[in-house]
Formats: sequence, C-alpha cells, structure tokens
Amino acid sequence: MRADRLLQIILLLQQHPRLSARELAERLEVSRRTVMRDMEALSAAGVPVYTERGRNGGCVLLPGYRADVSGLTPREAQALFAWSGRASLSEELGLRDALQSAMGKLSSTLPLQLQDDAEALSGAIVVDRRRWFAEAEDTGALPVLRQAVVTRRRVRVRYASATAGRPVRRTVDPWGLVEQAGRWYLIAAHRGVSRMYRVSRIEQVDVLDQPSERPEGLDLQEEWQRLRSGLERSLPAGVDVVVRVRPERAELVRRIATPMLAKGEQARDVPADDEWPHVAMRFRVREAACGVLLGFGGDVEVLEPADLRGRLLELASAAVATYS
Repeated sequence: MRADRLLQIILLLQQHPRLSARELAERLEVSRRTVMRDMEALSAAGVPVYTERGRNGGCVLLPGYRADVSGLTPREAQALFAWSGRASLSEELGLRDALQSAMGKLSSTLPLQLQDDAEALSGAIVVDRRRWFAEAEDTGALPVLRQAVVTRRRVRVRYASATAGRPVRRTVDPWGLVEQAGRWYLIAAHRGVSRMYRVSRIEQVDVLDQPSERPEGLDLQEEWQRLRSGLERSLPAGVDVVVRVRPERAELVRRIATPMLAKGEQARDVPADDEWPHVAMRFRVREAACGVLLGFGGDVEVLEPADLRGRLLELASAAVATYS
C-alpha cells in the first residue's frame, strides 16, 4: 500500500527534523532504495521533501509544512474511503477497530460535501476476495503474526505442510505478510533460508522473546516475487484442452474451471459440428484438469488431447472398481 507508506513518511518527518534513509527504512520495514524512490515520488507530487548528503545528512521535510487533508479532492477522498471499505482485510489483521477509528478522525477534517460523497462510495463497494466455491481461509494466526512482524520477534509455529505427512514445528524469523487473491502467506526465514508459509496451515504460533533476524535492505515485494516464481516453475506442466459440454451445464463448467486456468486465461468457445458447445481451456496443472473435468461425469467429454482422454479413462475405471 504505497499511498499509506508515503503518508507515513510525511508524518514521520513532521515529528523528526531529520531522519536517515536507513532509519526510515527500518521504521517502514522496506529497503533504503524503496525509501529513496518514495522521496522522489513525494517531491514530484509537490511535497517539499529533500535529501541531504554527508555525515549529518538525511531525509528532510521543509519546516512548517503540514499535511492538510481538508484540501483533498473529491476523487482523493473517495479513493481513501473505498480502500477503507476492505473491512475483511483489516479484520483478518486484527486492525478493523483501528482502521474505523483512523477513518473517523480523517473524515472529521473533511468538508461535509466530501464526507457525503466518500461515505456514499464506501457504502456502495463490497470487496469479496474469496474465489468461487472456495471455503473461507482460516486466518486465526494472522493478528499474532502481524504483531510479530511489526515488533520483529521470532516465532515458533506448528505448520501443516501440504507435502509433509504430519504437522512440523519450526522456529522462524518473520519478514512480512502477503495477501494474494484471498489467501495470506507468511514470508519468513528458517535457518537463514526464506520460505513462504500459507497462514491457513499454521495451526499454532508462539511469539518468542528473541529478536528476529532480517536482511539489511530487504525488499519484501521483490522477495515475494522470487518465491512465487520459484513455486510456479516447480508446478507440473499445464495442459490445453478442448471439451464438448452438455448445453445446460456449459455455464457451470466455465465458472468452476476458471479458478484452475492459467494466469490470464479464460474459457472460450470454439467451432462445433454438433449441438453441444465446444470449449477450449488452458489449465495451470494437468491433474487439476483431470479432477475438474471428471467431476462432471458424462456432461463433459474431452476431445483433445488424446493422452488426457486416456488418463481420464484410467481414473474413471479406478473409481468404478472402487465403488462397484
């Protein structure tokens, strides 16, 4: 949330005559490079900030400058209130009351017309990050993890790994939290190696009275992209399929299959020589395609590729043998 971070920089520089880039980076939990980019963005936006080099240098805000929210434009006010409407996000983090209190203080300084317009938009926006037909994620450990990240304390977790046969216990250094499409992940180091841990699989978390170790200049956004790219490369290969679908089930097939498709892909109709629609889809993972398509029984027939048809026949035969 860069806008929130930029505002924090202004508030910190209002409180302190001068802060080094390192001090700002530590307070905001970003890299010094990120702080310098943010200072450039603030300066370009007309905020009187500047940097001084040398032993006593640092990041400085022109004395006497104060952020005046009463000067917000209608679009700016609406943007802030629309963001505050993500109540589920702040609630999962254990910050819903704090967000409501902060927005109340902010709204009290706005002109009445801006308050009315912003609150009208906030009441007309609902953010639902949960995917279709997916159960809500268990984020009970999230508030404790948030506090551990902020206070930089090491944690001991009991983690139900997707690959391990039983939960494992690990002591990790928490670096940050990532919310991705309704799922929360903890980025933490175990024995010096960074990993991602799905929060819904953390069965227990204990904050230890030990400071966590965090690399100097860590950029959490870059680290997340690195871990995510590594995971995506390790997944089994995807597959392109063409299916024929019973007409009355076509829309349901598209809706259920969509979360399993490759990034940016959508189910699309292709020319057909019969009354059943023919639909082309690219699944991220081959076995996911088998599970989804086989679940529709005779309402869906895979036309291509031939080897996937063979795999579905094997799975269907095994199911018949089990249940007959």
